[in-house]
Amino acid sequence: MSDPYDEGAEGEGAVPDPAEATEDVVLHHVLDAVRGAETPDVVPATSSVAGFAEFLAVEAVLDKRWPETAIDPTLDRIATLVEVLGDPQRGYPVVHLTGTNGKTSTARMIDALLTEIGLRTGRYTSPHLQLATERINIDNRPVTPERYVEIYRDIAPFVDLVDARNQEAGHDTPLSKFEILTAMGFAAFADAPVEAGVVEVGLGGRWDATNVVQADVAVITPIGVDHVEFLGSDVLAIAREKAGIIKAGSIAVLAAQDRAVAEVLVERCAEVGAQVAREGAEFGVRERELAVGGQRISIQGLSGAYDDIFLPLHGEHQASNAALALAATEALVGAGPEQPLDAEAVRVAFAGVRSPGRLERVASGGGTEATVLVDAAHNPHGTRALAAALTSEFRFSRLIAVVATMRDKDARGILAELEPVVAEVVISTNFSPRAMDPDELGAIAADVFGSERVSVEPVLAEAIEQARELAEEEGAAGAGVIVTGSVVTAGEARTLFGKDPA
Repeated sequence: MSDPYDEGAEGEGAVPDPAEATEDVVLHHVLDAVRGAETPDVVPATSSVAGFAEFLAVEAVLDKRWPETAIDPTLDRIATLVEVLGDPQRGYPVVHLTGTNGKTSTARMIDALLTEIGLRTGRYTSPHLQLATERINIDNRPVTPERYVEIYRDIAPFVDLVDARNQEAGHDTPLSKFEILTAMGFAAFADAPVEAGVVEVGLGGRWDATNVVQADVAVITPIGVDHVEFLGSDVLAIAREKAGIIKAGSIAVLAAQDRAVAEVLVERCAEVGAQVAREGAEFGVRERELAVGGQRISIQGLSGAYDDIFLPLHGEHQASNAALALAATEALVGAGPEQPLDAEAVRVAFAGVRSPGRLERVASGGGTEATVLVDAAHNPHGTRALAAALTSEFRFSRLIAVVATMRDKDARGILAELEPVVAEVVISTNFSPRAMDPDELGAIAADVFGSERVSVEPVLAEAIEQARELAEEEGAAGAGVIVTGSVVTAGEARTLFGKDPA
C-alpha cells in the first residue's frame, strides 16, 4: 500500500509499481523522470538530481511496507529493531509529544527554545507536508535527501534481520514504514550526536512506534476526536491511549483539557508516579494581544514569568502551544524559580519560530488581490481553532475556503466549523489515494452551506485560482482565501506557491 503522505514522483511512468520494484529498478526510472522533468525545481535546492532520485527510490521501496495510517497494538517489532541498533533513543534526553492537534507546532517551539539555550537538537515529527525529509531534523533543519538515503541504508541490514527473525518466529507482519522511519530518526540523532530529542507521536500513543522512548518529559496537547477508525470515537478512550506516553519518573506537561479528559491524564500520572504540570495551574498564558505578523504574549512558566514575547504565529491556540513548549523546555533542563531560563533567549527563540502550513500566508494580497493562507486543519477540533483565529485576527472583506479532505475524516464536521466564517467554499481534492472524492465532498458541503455557496473543482491549483476570483469579484480590498482540510492539501498548496520544504 502507498504511504498517503509520500510525495513520490508525479507524472505518468515516473516510478514503477512499488510492489514489483527493487530499489535499483526504481532508481533508474526515477533518474530518468527527474532529469526529464518539465519543472527543474522538483529537486530541492539542498540536493543534487542524483541524490534526490535516490531519495525517491528509497521512498518507493519503503512504500511497499505496511502504511502508517494504521495501528498494530504491539511495540515488539520496533523494540527489536532499536535493540539491534544499540538503542539509539537512549543516548539523549527526550521530550515526547502526543495529542490531537498542535503537536508539530509545539515540537517546533520546544526545538527552537532548546536550540537558543545552547543544546544541539534532533526533532522527529509526522506527517510531512511536502517531503519525508521534513520528519527528521538536526539543528532545526530537515536532513537532506542524500542524508535520508544514508540513514536508511545504514539501518537497512538490521531491518532485514528483524523481518527475518519475525518470520522465523511465525509473525507474518514485517516492520512498517513508520517503524523504520522512527528508527531512522533515532539513529540520526545518536549519530549527530544530539543533546536533546523532540519526538512527536505518529498516531495515538501507547502503541505508537515512538513509544519505545523513555521520555524525560511527556507533553500532551489538547485531545479531541480523530482517527476514529483506530482510536474510537470515545474521547476518554482516546485520552487513555495517548496517556500511554507518560512513564514512571517522567514529568507530564499537560495542555488545558476538558475536565473528564484531564482526570484521565492525571490518573495515569498517579498510576506511574509521574510529576504533573498543568496549563492553567502551574503554567499558562498571562496576557495576549494581537501584533503585526502574529501576537505578543506573556507566559507564566514553571520557573517564573516571561514577558514581551513576540510569536509570529496566529491564533489563541498557538499562544497556548507556546506556553506548553516553554513549560516542557523548563522541565527538561530543570529550570526553576532559582534558575529560570534566560528571558532574552526565550524571546529570541519564539520570535524565530516557523510552523509551515499552520495559518501560513503563501500569497500576500494587495489592493483588491486576495491574500492566500494555508492551514493543515484536518478534523473539527483543529478547524474550530482555525475558524476562531480567522475571525479574531484577520479582517477579510470576503473570505473563500478551498477544502480537500481525506475520506476517513469527519468532513461534515470540518465544513460545519468553517461555514460561519467563509462566504463560499470551493471543493477540491489532493493527490493522496485516501482523498475524498470531490463530488462526494461537494454534496456534503452543499448540505452544510447550501448549494448556492458551493462549487467543485477537482484540480487543486484551479480550485485555488477560482477561489481567488470569487474572493476578488466584489472589488473590495482585503479579500482572502484559506486552503485547508488536510495536511496533504496544505503541503500540496505550499508546493504550488513555490514554498520549500521546511
